[in-house]
Amino acid sequence: MTHPTSSTVSIPTHMSVQIPTTMGLDLSDRVSTFHVQQGDGITLSVGKVASTRAQLTALFERWKGCRVVMEAGGHSPWISRLAVEVGMDVIVANPRKIDLISKNDRKTDAADAEILADMGRTNVKRLYPITHRSQQAQSDLAVPRARTEVVRARTGMINHVRGVLKSNGHRAQSCSADSFGQKMLEERAIPRGLADALHPLVSLIAQMTAQIRSFDKEMKRIAQDRYPATQPLQLLPGVGPVVSLCFVLTLDDPSRFESARDVGAFLGLVPRKKGSGKSDPQLSITKAGDGEMRRLLVLAANYILGPFGPDCDLRRFGLKIIGSGSDRSAKKRARVAVARKLAVLMHHLWRTGEVYDPFHLAKRRGELVVA
Repeated sequence: MTHPTSSTVSIPTHMSVQIPTTMGLDLSDRVSTFHVQQGDGITLSVGKVASTRAQLTALFERWKGCRVVMEAGGHSPWISRLAVEVGMDVIVANPRKIDLISKNDRKTDAADAEILADMGRTNVKRLYPITHRSQQAQSDLAVPRARTEVVRARTGMINHVRGVLKSNGHRAQSCSADSFGQKMLEERAIPRGLADALHPLVSLIAQMTAQIRSFDKEMKRIAQDRYPATQPLQLLPGVGPVVSLCFVLTLDDPSRFESARDVGAFLGLVPRKKGSGKSDPQLSITKAGDGEMRRLLVLAANYILGPFGPDCDLRRFGLKIIGSGSDRSAKKRARVAVARKLAVLMHHLWRTGEVYDPFHLAKRRGELVVA
């Protein structure tokens, strides 16, 4: 089958614009819907395709050289890479920004595919295209993500064991999560009447701790072997192997951002805006982008502002926001602000190769370095 890959559209200024044939692809877990439009808006083909590598490859080969537009989602990373390999011009739209789809009163898969094709043909900018990380980065990021899930499951089990013991008149001793399982087993701290219920859980907790340590070793190996940029980032307070590796893998390519300040918005650490006239209310952060990376940065900021945080520009910046009072909202704003500033600083150091100076701003301002 032959098909046009572009159309020449006449405009009043007697200039011609080449608009490519565009495919809108509404992705689904098993069956995806496509809508293909010629450059002048004429529909060339509509239909459904199984969301498998073989079927999608056949579809892309049929429309090779055309533009394909899809929303970011669970399947979009590998499907977008597949489309590029076949020879398609790929645009991955940000679903948070496309109100025509999310707020459509007559929303269907076919309607979504048509909207994607139409916008990809006429107004790419309004799709707010995103860039997926590389296949290698996505694979490597699976390790810290797996670690996070095991830590979360272990926390839930520890809380359950402590709760059951407490409700039966017993208490587990205070100790870290890393030592909880082993200590409970070694000290035989489970009462006989609760052994059948709790002993298997405590054994699982000990196994989870061993698995978390194994993940830590693997992450350290990945960082040293493939991502040397993580090593200088670990000089920053609150930034260890987990935070530095996840940061590098999440951003993947520092040159994607024109300015280091764009990283804060990319990770959802900037306030939402809803200004109108004289009204400009203070809103919460957007929480766009990678939620796990945002959580890690906030944890790092919490350490920087905590009792063990070292004196540095970041800590002084956060303490100024908190002020002399104990306002909880001020502390929360300070944590988010420090997390955003930390992300910007990490990106800057990564891109420029500069060495971290904890008092860079203090020196520029002529302030006392030692607290």
